[in-house]
Amino acid sequence: MRLTVYSDYALRLMMYLALKGERLSTIAEIAEAYDISKAHLMKITHELGQKGLIDTVRGRQGGMRLARAVEQIGVGEIVRACEPDFAIVPCMETGDGEIVCVVQPACVLKRALASAAAAFLDVLDGYTLADLARPSVPLRRLLALPEP
Repeated sequence: MRLTVYSDYALRLMMYLALKGERLSTIAEIAEAYDISKAHLMKITHELGQKGLIDTVRGRQGGMRLARAVEQIGVGEIVRACEPDFAIVPCMETGDGEIVCVVQPACVLKRALASAAAAFLDVLDGYTLADLARPSVPLRRLLALPEP
């Protein structure tokens, strides 16, 4: 299983916000810290705001911060918010019931892959944003963030 770049950037953004605490962060500073596209971060920020994971403040002194405490935001929740689906193979895609494989009516592989995807998400559900931000001293240094 492979996550999209979109999810990768969303997880990085959320880790950055976790390290910043209650202080507002801007798209520009996060893009610079990770050397990633501001345009991508704008889309991600908008979606994470709509899904209630971050709060955004408009205006000159605006920015974003986490909507909840780091211990209350699960990594699985972030990934589910960003990934369009977890259809590992075409026959797992939801749709009109069209058979996309000749063995689909008797196939056990689809169930096995669905179980694997569920197990993947279960593992991610065992981690919170607090866990990802725990090595805060080295992360802060790498991202050029001051100590709290």
